[in-house]
Amino acid sequence: MPVRRLDPVLIDQIAAGEVIERPAAAVKELVENAIDAGARRIDVVVEKGGRRLIRVSDDGSGMGPEDLALAIERHATSKLPEGRLDSIRTLGFRGEALPSIGAVARLTITSRLQAASGPSLHAIPAGSSGASGQAETSAHRIRVDAGRVEPVRPAALAPGTRVEVEDLFHATPARLKFLKGDRAEAMAVSQVMRRLALARPDRAFSLSGDHIAGFDLAAETADKAGLSRRVEALIGGEFMENATWLEASRDEIGISGLVTLPTYHRATAEAQYIFVNGRPVRDRLLIGALRAAYADTIVSGRHPSVVLFLTLDPERVDVNVHPGKLEVRFRDGESVRGLFVRAIRDALAGEGHRTASRPSVLLERFRVNGHAPISALPGLAWRPQAPSPLSPPQPVEAPLPVWLRGGMAEAQQGFEARPDERETLAIPPLGFARAQISETYILAENAEGLVIIDQHAAHERLVYERLKRARAGGGIMRQMLLIPAVVTLDPAARDRLVAAADLLESLGLVIEGFGGDAVLVREVPAALAHLDPVKLARETADTLAEWGGSESFEARIDLVLKTFACHHSIRAGRKLRLEEMDALLREMEASPASAQCNHGRPTSVRLSAVDLAKLFGRR
Repeated sequence: MPVRRLDPVLIDQIAAGEVIERPAAAVKELVENAIDAGARRIDVVVEKGGRRLIRVSDDGSGMGPEDLALAIERHATSKLPEGRLDSIRTLGFRGEALPSIGAVARLTITSRLQAASGPSLHAIPAGSSGASGQAETSAHRIRVDAGRVEPVRPAALAPGTRVEVEDLFHATPARLKFLKGDRAEAMAVSQVMRRLALARPDRAFSLSGDHIAGFDLAAETADKAGLSRRVEALIGGEFMENATWLEASRDEIGISGLVTLPTYHRATAEAQYIFVNGRPVRDRLLIGALRAAYADTIVSGRHPSVVLFLTLDPERVDVNVHPGKLEVRFRDGESVRGLFVRAIRDALAGEGHRTASRPSVLLERFRVNGHAPISALPGLAWRPQAPSPLSPPQPVEAPLPVWLRGGMAEAQQGFEARPDERETLAIPPLGFARAQISETYILAENAEGLVIIDQHAAHERLVYERLKRARAGGGIMRQMLLIPAVVTLDPAARDRLVAAADLLESLGLVIEGFGGDAVLVREVPAALAHLDPVKLARETADTLAEWGGSESFEARIDLVLKTFACHHSIRAGRKLRLEEMDALLREMEASPASAQCNHGRPTSVRLSAVDLAKLFGRR
């Protein structure tokens, strides 16, 4: 078959398949055009998930009749005035969106120039006799139906532009079949609009239509307060309650925004909003950096929520690497990644022992029926006074009431074994231990109220941090077994251990092949010498099975150390003396990462005096 030129309409339909793959993509392109046109307000309406109708109205600079005629031609744009792709400062720049939409739908564009308008930022070619040279102030309209263009005609419209897309993909039925249901497509439109509205808090946005939880947002101020209001309106107050601000810069690269505490995580990455020079992106380098920043604090399979703005010279980032402009390429990706990771980790470390706060859920969990007072709840252990460190452990009786004697000052004066605490009324952040519940949870009292600590989760985190410090300080001490342990495994598990022998040796676990399906355990980390080496080897093999191949060397080491820490930690069900509990609290306060365990769960929950009053109906 001879080579031939394709029909222009078919070319546009092929291009549309890359640029406009679903209604949400069309909404994104049209709203970005409105933002580039300087619009202060952008209103979006969709019907049947966007396949029946998409209407985007703005009060931007508008276009005259000559601009309208050029706007629906491929690669016609005013956004590259110097004809360069290495310094793009607008959201759009290719001039493909409008002709692509017009090739697969019924497209109507109505526009009117603003009085004393500057150059239009809608799709017109640089150097043409476009809006900047026209004195036209009436509106005009152009229509395109599956690539067939109608002449420009007069119309009625306030200054600005209105774009209507009807019967999307009616000209390409094959693509129409691959769309999801109306509700799913509407949700995708809503997510796109949320990202764009977060990117530009200084603009007003509205979204309405069937199957959509719409919004109508006023323009906000260009400061933290304005961004806070926009974030709360679009993501929710719970996000703001569990987020912390960050702001950092290095080598003329800046990052700012909000990241959630490690104990506030979600099952999907949907609530991760990242912007590069105001452009919403789903970039692999940045997502990987975000994962690395939280790797030590969030369990695999869970995701933090963030709203982050990265700013740098446009010449240092290439935005022309993805059909939907969702990915970018940085000239110095390592610098960007390093700043990203360090800024997030510093912000989280600055929050100390703060954990996720969900008071309504928490109070519901602690709700007590009027016929079952809290003092009568089963499993509570009574510990009236702190014993002397030399005295035998106090007997644990249950169910007996928890006795929180007096206030903190009176309680401190009653600690005969703590003269330093008698001399000062300074109360540590996690307070002092008062009781143990079900031999699993520590009850402590601080200046604000009650603190409940999961003893195993807290100690597991502390052991993990100790192991990391030991490795960084020259190596983890090892204990040689008097009789090496022979461990029989399935072939795959045995091969994993043998292949990782060098890595495990650097972590204190010395293993070697022992023929067939067995390995020999010769040495174990000194901190784990009391453990069953067979069980340790088996569970380490299971941990190695979790490696997907993309983790960094450091991430693999951390995963093994977490396994070791889990084995060595205080288990649930172990009775602790008050001084043991207090020692655990003091070590938690000295470790900034102790607010969450190695699996991303909170290690402590706090109930303020106000929360306690609410529990008993006093507030």
